[in-house]
Amino acid sequence: MSIENNVLVKLNNVGLKQNQKWLVQGVSLQVEKGKIVTLIGPNGSGKSTTAKIALGFYKNIEGNVEKYTSNIGYVPQKISIDWTLPLRVNDLMLLTENLSDEVINESLTLTGVKHLKDKSLANLSGGEFQRVLLARAISKKPDLLVLDEPVQGVDFTGEIELYELIKELSLKLNCGILLISHDLHTVMSATDHVVCLNGHVCCCGSPSEVAKNSEYKALFGEQASQTLAIYEHKHDHVHTTDGEIKKK
Repeated sequence: MSIENNVLVKLNNVGLKQNQKWLVQGVSLQVEKGKIVTLIGPNGSGKSTTAKIALGFYKNIEGNVEKYTSNIGYVPQKISIDWTLPLRVNDLMLLTENLSDEVINESLTLTGVKHLKDKSLANLSGGEFQRVLLARAISKKPDLLVLDEPVQGVDFTGEIELYELIKELSLKLNCGILLISHDLHTVMSATDHVVCLNGHVCCCGSPSEVAKNSEYKALFGEQASQTLAIYEHKHDHVHTTDGEIKKK
């Protein structure tokens, strides 16, 4: 990489206006290799729009996007699948990519679901399906991962485990991650930098700094800020995909 400090994507005062209304405005951030930047905010705050601006989905934007890699993996917030089709995990991995069996096995192993390779998608739990989507996103060894609500359809325990997995992937692959989350406290142990949006940047910084910010408290409440402290620790165990707890 030809630039200093491993910056993969940089947003400079970006915004998007549609139908005479700003969806998001004045957002600046950068994602570096091995770091996780998390976008949080209420529904309609511009989180997904900001991520799609970073991906280059929109052309008529305010500000500019500097990209230093084209090697990007993406897990969208919604994926349309006809669940009546007899699709297996292996079929989904090959749906739009020509991947070798070795690459598929390696990717599924990294996300802990290689044993599900021949299982029907319709029979997966929410957590298993999200792990398969992550495996698909990392199959090309991306420099940058963009993950839009990657824990949807997962219970609370599974959310924490998935965020820990995402952190592990960032370190193992040395990739940068732009992550969208609905909740700060469950991503606290995983993320390096938080950008709180509500149509614009309300506040940003480390998770603990954002939690103490008055604008964060105004959006999510004083109780959310206090609850956050509970999760500011290193977990001494992991939860397997079948719910079993194992010591690290």
